[in-house]
Amino acid sequence: MSSNTNNNSDVQLNSGASYPKQSIDWLTRLIGFDTVSRHSNLALIKDVQAYCEQLGLTVDLTFNEAQNKANLFVTIPAGKNADINNGGLVLSGHTDVVPVDGQEWTSEPFNATIRGSRLYGRGACDMKGFIACVLTLLPSAATLSKAGQLRRPLHLALSFDEEVGCLGAPLILADLKARGIKPDYCIVGEPTNMTMVVAHKGIAVYRCRVHGKSAHSSLTMQGVNAISYASRLVGFVDSLAEQLSVRDDALDNGDALFDVPYSTLSVGTIQGGTATNIVPNLCEFTFDYRNLPHMTQDDILVPIQAKVDELSAQMQARAPETSIELYQEESVPAMTDDDSDELQQLIAALVEDDKRHKVAYATEGGQFTNAGIPTIICGPGSIEQAHKADEYVELSEIERCDGFLQRLLDSCR
Repeated sequence: MSSNTNNNSDVQLNSGASYPKQSIDWLTRLIGFDTVSRHSNLALIKDVQAYCEQLGLTVDLTFNEAQNKANLFVTIPAGKNADINNGGLVLSGHTDVVPVDGQEWTSEPFNATIRGSRLYGRGACDMKGFIACVLTLLPSAATLSKAGQLRRPLHLALSFDEEVGCLGAPLILADLKARGIKPDYCIVGEPTNMTMVVAHKGIAVYRCRVHGKSAHSSLTMQGVNAISYASRLVGFVDSLAEQLSVRDDALDNGDALFDVPYSTLSVGTIQGGTATNIVPNLCEFTFDYRNLPHMTQDDILVPIQAKVDELSAQMQARAPETSIELYQEESVPAMTDDDSDELQQLIAALVEDDKRHKVAYATEGGQFTNAGIPTIICGPGSIEQAHKADEYVELSEIERCDGFLQRLLDSCR
């Protein structure tokens, strides 16, 4: 693939439709890297790094502790009469994808396949399609930069481990802060069918471990049943979830736009016990909390911890060695629409649709807004296809994203 041209000529499909070739080529190339979160993403990152360096761009990498994964950050500098690196707009995407284990695919998940008007492959919509379009744009952006024709810089941020708790993006943001780089805005290219998402919920995942006391099931009074006490706590979580669903403060905080307009709690896994004739001494379960931006984790942790204390006291009255542990496994902040009016107006003009959306899923956008960088989400493909077997993106969505990014580049001139 050429690195010094943006010849995104059309590719003709059997249907007679034509779509941008270079973006499809890039997407095919990116899907070919197996970047499931449990694997390294370095092969993909090094490939993109080489491409950027051939364009004369300086690439910065930040690594995880094991040095087997990396984030990539690259700046297309502004013209001579501006701060060449500061300000500007970040185009952000994650390089990792979810596993294909246990899924029935009709084509190889890491070998992009075009059938009809769709391109199939793991990551096609979530979210290598957006990254492919951005990489296609880079030569034009670099040419304008060298000619001193960019009013503000463009930045590309590619992260690792978004799918397992948004672990990579904080390292990018910490690095930018240390280097004194403060972007004006960020666009996260998660799949939105090229509509504008201005806010999303946060997510926190908790694990609760109930330690009881074993006994023979014929002598239940000598034991403390961990499953029974865990079930009481699960029931409390469910009742709290019901209370959240009927709160009326969402309307007062402008959150009626969310597809699910209230915070949610959901128990996801549970396990415990060894045999029917043994009072179980251990049971654990997990649950997640998806909070509206105006709510905090304390809104659910305070009542849950009070219930934990109540049940623990009952257990320890029977056996002092028993206990209940509650700890957090993941936390991703909500993305707010604070201070993003100017960015929203720009995006509305670029996508020719001024409708604002708010969603229940979480992205790295919350970490950018927490860092004081106004952010929106806009990218090709549908979130309904993400994580599924035969994940696909409509090629028309890739075409729309290419047009959107070109108009965005034109707005920076």
